[in-house]
Amino acid sequence: MVLGLRGQRLLNAGIVILAGLVIRAYGYEIGLPFILVKYGGSVLWGAMVYFLMGMVTGDVPIRRIVFISLVIAVAVEFFRLYHLPWLDTFRLTLWGKLLLGRVFALWNILAYAIGIALAALWEGLDR
Repeated sequence: MVLGLRGQRLLNAGIVILAGLVIRAYGYEIGLPFILVKYGGSVLWGAMVYFLMGMVTGDVPIRRIVFISLVIAVAVEFFRLYHLPWLDTFRLTLWGKLLLGRVFALWNILAYAIGIALAALWEGLDR
């Protein structure tokens, strides 16, 4: 592998981010079903968290990266229940929507877990 493990994870995260942006921006226009547009971005967001945490942690077991990623994803989702005027204003911006989201939803946690599991499975097949 020319990129090395961290480089490959960064590349994977970039690809996942691009795919998520495409789904959010053009999903309905290209005929994707509602469920894929609604939760596809969340699945990809979970995968992105996995790849970024894998890049940061390096050569640790995949199950540990999965655990760290799940903790972060769940924490970010529950953080949506915390409201401050400046934070709510940030959540209304494009970056706020993409990074933090706006509304708490338990279904998002399931979508993140699916994305993390798929990313771990993908990476496990390559290792």
